[in-house]
Amino acid sequence: MKTKLSAVAASVFAASVALTACGEPNQDTEEPADDPAAQDEQTETANGDFNDADVEYASGMIVHHEQAVEMSDILLQTDDADPEVSALAEDIRAAQQPEIEQMESWLEAWGHEPDEDGDHGGMMEDDDHGMMGDGGHDGMMSEEDLANLESAEGEEASRLFLDQMIIHHEGAVTMAEDHLDAGQNPEALELSENVIADQNAEIEEMEEMRDSL
Repeated sequence: MKTKLSAVAASVFAASVALTACGEPNQDTEEPADDPAAQDEQTETANGDFNDADVEYASGMIVHHEQAVEMSDILLQTDDADPEVSALAEDIRAAQQPEIEQMESWLEAWGHEPDEDGDHGGMMEDDDHGMMGDGGHDGMMSEEDLANLESAEGEEASRLFLDQMIIHHEGAVTMAEDHLDAGQNPEALELSENVIADQNAEIEEMEEMRDSL
């Protein structure tokens, strides 16, 4: 009798060990939450969610940001520019250059060249404020505007930079607002919201600086 009970117990123990051993591989093969391949797949999914409005916005805003960086560079190379205005120019350059690179990466992921649609829908000269696009004023400065900024000095350069950059920022805000109405990509829409908030705040700051010069 004892022999039969021992045999049954041994069988139960062996089955238990076998079940435990079978369960271990499933635990070992679970993909970690921070697996790079999983993150890449999520990024590709986000980048794949876009429409023509996103492409047009990113292409146009790259060109727009590039000019803001150029304007900032011009002011920072000017002798005797107002220190507060120079500090603002540095902030604008530091903020917009990374955004240019970010939008270029989106266009690459979407299968578009960064400057493929960056002509702003056809430019035409505007004697008062630089350039106008078919879709409305986008705040872009003309070559003459930039030349005037480059030739200015001291307080005149600081004042002219503020006047031009206020117009430039207002154009960017309009572009971002239009994109919020028509865009689809979540990351691009978030950028538009940031552009509206940040550049409206800088417009107020520049207007105060302009009044104090």
